[in-house]
Amino acid sequence: MEGHGVQDRDFKYILQDAGAIYLGARYSYGELLEEDMVAFKLKTIISHYILKDVDSASTLESHFYYMTQESFSYQTFRELKVKIKVSLPEEKRSLTGKVKHIYKDKIYTLKELAEINLARKKQLGLIIREIVISKLGLMSFTV
Repeated sequence: MEGHGVQDRDFKYILQDAGAIYLGARYSYGELLEEDMVAFKLKTIISHYILKDVDSASTLESHFYYMTQESFSYQTFRELKVKIKVSLPEEKRSLTGKVKHIYKDKIYTLKELAEINLARKKQLGLIIREIVISKLGLMSFTV
């Protein structure tokens, strides 16, 4: 069980550059609200808009996995120009014909991810790794 905590920490991070904020998908909304690295405006958006739709114990990973275009939080995240980094399992064959299972990362827009139905996400083996929030989207969001 100890290994799981280490793996969890690998997907609980907050990074930013000039254009975006990158959130590890294993964070729950409650944890983000406690985190000093999260901007006040983002915390305000989470508490006033996102938590209308989802429990604070929900992780970003599960929320985005099950999110539909009809949900209120979808509209909120669309305003924030969110992109989602996912990992998809893939089989690689070596020259000797050995099959190796690897994960390929792919970036989806919110719309692209929400258009993939749940059965297809499960069939693909899609894993949500990171939520990318546009700083411009955050700046222009009116609270």
